[in-house]
Amino acid sequence: MKEIRVFVDQPLFTGSETVLDERASHYLKNVLRLRQDDRFHAFNGEGGYYIARITAIRKNAVGLLPEEHVAGERESSLDMTLVQGIARGQKMDYTIQKAVELGVNRIVPVVTEFSQVRLDAQRADKRLSHWQGVIISACEQCGRNRLPAVEAPAMLAEWLQTGEHPGGLMLQPAADRTLAEYEPETQRMTLLIGPEGGLSEGDCRAAEYAGYRGVSLGPRILRTETAAVAALAACQTLWGDFRCT
Repeated sequence: MKEIRVFVDQPLFTGSETVLDERASHYLKNVLRLRQDDRFHAFNGEGGYYIARITAIRKNAVGLLPEEHVAGERESSLDMTLVQGIARGQKMDYTIQKAVELGVNRIVPVVTEFSQVRLDAQRADKRLSHWQGVIISACEQCGRNRLPAVEAPAMLAEWLQTGEHPGGLMLQPAADRTLAEYEPETQRMTLLIGPEGGLSEGDCRAAEYAGYRGVSLGPRILRTETAAVAALAACQTLWGDFRCT
């Protein structure tokens, strides 16, 4: 039987009944069609999950009793930040979803010189909220109990000035060195990937000035959403929890 997991954006305590918010109530009642006394796994991003029982189903709310806390985690030993050039619509959603499944801890959407997507403040807020929903759904599916952070969209040049770039790598098809030839100094790394059209020469120069090194995934040119999945999976295989030891 499939494990039912639901993110609950509120404090949870064993033996303390609570009323779920509108999102979680709707999901349990109308999407999953659970009933009173049904059990599922509830997590709130603070670590582990709760075996929880539905105590009441009302018109607009669901009552919940966390019965037992399980301290299991599925986080990777490799602390990865994905700096992703914002792609159009479903491409960006796909990239974020798969990044979560592949163990990324932080996602930074950036606008680059070749970006086809330009967001004003209102649209940026809406996209950020949407991406947070994608992350929640991905965590519910893949078993992660901690939500990766997603930052507000920023201009790449401005974000590079923050100095938060441990183990900075950027994907460049023409780079002389492959990802497999790179040896990380720590278990922290930052991976920069361009949008449709890739990174411009100006983007690359700015990243190099911030300490990034160019790496290639091989002789073929990959779409942005393919590049992210391939690179993150390769990182987990080389240095993370995909390794067979």
